[in-house]
Amino acid sequence: MATYSTGTAAPSVNLGEPPSSPAREEHLHATGGLQHHVAHKHVAPEIDPVMACENVSVYYGDFRAVTDVSLDFGKNEITALIGPSGCGKSTLLRSLNRMNDLVEGARVEGRVTYHEKNVYDRDVDPIEVRRRIGMVFQKPNPFPKSIYDNIAYGPRVTGMKVDSMDDVVEESLTRAALWDEVKDKLKQSALGLSGGQQQRLCIARTLAVKPDVILMDEPASALDPIATARIEDLMLELREDYAIIVVTHNMQQAARVADRTAFFTALAEEGSGDRTGLLVEYDLTSNIFQNPRDKRTEDYISGRFG
Repeated sequence: MATYSTGTAAPSVNLGEPPSSPAREEHLHATGGLQHHVAHKHVAPEIDPVMACENVSVYYGDFRAVTDVSLDFGKNEITALIGPSGCGKSTLLRSLNRMNDLVEGARVEGRVTYHEKNVYDRDVDPIEVRRRIGMVFQKPNPFPKSIYDNIAYGPRVTGMKVDSMDDVVEESLTRAALWDEVKDKLKQSALGLSGGQQQRLCIARTLAVKPDVILMDEPASALDPIATARIEDLMLELREDYAIIVVTHNMQQAARVADRTAFFTALAEEGSGDRTGLLVEYDLTSNIFQNPRDKRTEDYISGRFG
């Protein structure tokens, strides 16, 4: 099994290729909301994978945070990672675009593939990985710059060739459903925006560098219900062009937006007692919430633990 540790960047290489809304209502109808029992179990359709984990374990020093995870992430799908605190959801998410490279002592065993190319291969540039596979964090983190410069920052530092930076900024803010709210104050500080606006700004900043996959680590946990609904509606719209992988502690949110859901739990290792993250079940969201195959999933969904 291959092991990958943090280190210097390698040369670049081609990686391959709440309130309702119409999109929300359509998705809720398809997934069945949070019902727990149905007469028949649905068979999951084939996944058209853009990314995959193959026997992935993530370590911090000697501590194994995630154990032997294998799952595919579909193109134009939203995949939710759910489970109790400490089960490795965010750790796994950060391993998908090599954010864990920035943590001393972190290493990954197994394969994380993007269009069948292992993103941990020595000839892969982690900066290019993070451009193709963008990240939106739990807490909005706009730069202390103008709204315009926040969006333009990524294309500038990555050396993207653009015909018009103004067009890139407008397109990114429009895709993030923020343009109409800020188009007359682009030179004002992004720090003056509300929390929900700041998070949509961070999504727009991610979109500006033309990613293929968007990772979201509890993107609405710090927002009020109205701002949360806007983020969820935006996710459903962005799914048309991107693969989205989201960590959430909000099971209702997973049921509202996700096409597929992976349930993780934490297992105490023999001897040390350290808790390691373990993938229990991965299926269509409707199956996870209506007819889970594993009792641990059912217990978590029904609130018996976690």
